[in-house]
Amino acid sequence: MSSETGDAAPRGHRKLTDAKAMRAVAHPTRLALLEALGRREPLTATEAAHMVGESPTNCAFHLRTLAKYGFVEEAGGGTGRSRPWRRVHVGFSFEDPDSAGDPETTIAAAALSTVLWDSWLERIRKIAMMRSAFPDHWNKITSTAESVFYLTPEEADSFRGELTALLLRYRERLENPSLRPEGAIPMELIQFTFPAEALGPLED
Repeated sequence: MSSETGDAAPRGHRKLTDAKAMRAVAHPTRLALLEALGRREPLTATEAAHMVGESPTNCAFHLRTLAKYGFVEEAGGGTGRSRPWRRVHVGFSFEDPDSAGDPETTIAAAALSTVLWDSWLERIRKIAMMRSAFPDHWNKITSTAESVFYLTPEEADSFRGELTALLLRYRERLENPSLRPEGAIPMELIQFTFPAEALGPLED
């Protein structure tokens, strides 16, 4: 449902279970549009085009596709490429490819996972190349870290939950710009957690 005012109900997190929706969002431009809307919304196709480096026509097409599968909606006002769009949810998650329920969903989840990993790794590489030119105040808040720690599967699951809870302290600022303190800028945390032994030789 479209929101005609700024008093819309708080948006939640979407868990993707439909293969068609997974395939729809498994596209670099569509993911870039969702990220752009996460930083500033509403956006028209023309405004989004400047942020993601695509043509307004291309962005309008992809925004309509995202709307068809419930990722974005019209924010009210405007026509054609001047229509503003907003996200329906603040983010999404989906089952890992090896745990999806049916072959079609497994294939779609694997495709989405590949696109997401490629996008995240490309951003990390880009930041690594640009960081030497960052101003000092950006360098101070840009960090990289690698850690190894021994946890049971249950502890690892709890650890992930605790990290999520920590990030959720700031979730309302994502939804409501008026809650952002002066000087607040969008920060991105890309986190990969995996069993270190997976990098070793496979056992017979």
